[in-house]
Amino acid sequence: MNNKDLVLKAVGELFGDKDPSAVDRWVAPTYRQHSALAGDGPEALRDLVASLGDDFRYERARVVADGDLVVLHGVYHGFGPEPLVAFDIFRVEDGRLAEHWDALVPYVEHTVSGRSQTDGPDRVGDPEATEANRALVTEYAEKVLKGADYTLSTHFTSSETYLQHNPEAGDGLEGFGAAAARWAERGKKVVYSAIHKVLAEGDFVLVVGEGEFGVPVAYYDLFRLADGKIVEHWDAIPPIPAELPHDNGLF
Repeated sequence: MNNKDLVLKAVGELFGDKDPSAVDRWVAPTYRQHSALAGDGPEALRDLVASLGDDFRYERARVVADGDLVVLHGVYHGFGPEPLVAFDIFRVEDGRLAEHWDALVPYVEHTVSGRSQTDGPDRVGDPEATEANRALVTEYAEKVLKGADYTLSTHFTSSETYLQHNPEAGDGLEGFGAAAARWAERGKKVVYSAIHKVLAEGDFVLVVGEGEFGVPVAYYDLFRLADGKIVEHWDAIPPIPAELPHDNGLF
C-alpha cells in the first residue's frame, strides 16, 4: 500500500467510520501532533475521534502525496456550528501515521469569484513535471510571497488563466491585487516571514508558511500549474493561537 492509499484508509476509519480503535491499527506510538485541536500522542487522537458526534463528516476534495508526506484538502462538517475548510498533512513512517499538521478556516458560502474554497480539479496530473513545478513555486514563494516583489508575479502566474478560490479575491492577478488593496485598507497587509514546506505532486504544489495578516497567521497555499505557470489557487489562512494543547508548534 502506498502512502496516499494508507492515509486515505486510515483517515477513512478514523474520521469516516469514527472508530477510535483505528488508532491502534494506523497511528504510531510516537505520533506527533501540530494541530490546535488535539494534544500530542495517539491517546489524544483517540479521544478526539471518540468525541465526534453523529453529525460529523469529512468531505474530501483532493489528495497530494510527496514522499512520506500526504496532503488532504477538504471540508469538515460537525467540528463546530459551521463547516471548516481544511488542509491536513500526515507524515507516514513504517506504515503508520507518525505526524500531523493542519490549517482550518470557516467555509464561506458566497465568494468573490463564485467558486468554492475547495471545488475545481481534483486529480493529480502531469506527474513528470513534479520537480519543475516544485522549483518554480519555491522560487515564487521566496521572491513574491516572502520577498513581496509582486512585479515578478507575471513570471510565475499565467496572464490568461488564474482561477481563484480565496473567498475574497477575484480571478486573475488583478483580482488578487484588488483584494490585497482592500485588505491593506483594513490593516491586513499580506506578510510572509517564513516558508516551511513546499510539497509537490504533478501539477499541484502546496506552500506552508507563516507571517502576518493583521494578526500572526499560518499560510497554506495550494497551486495548480499548467505549461510552467500557476493557473489556479486555493488557500487557508488561520490565525496562530496564543496557546496550543502541546509543545510542538504549528509548523
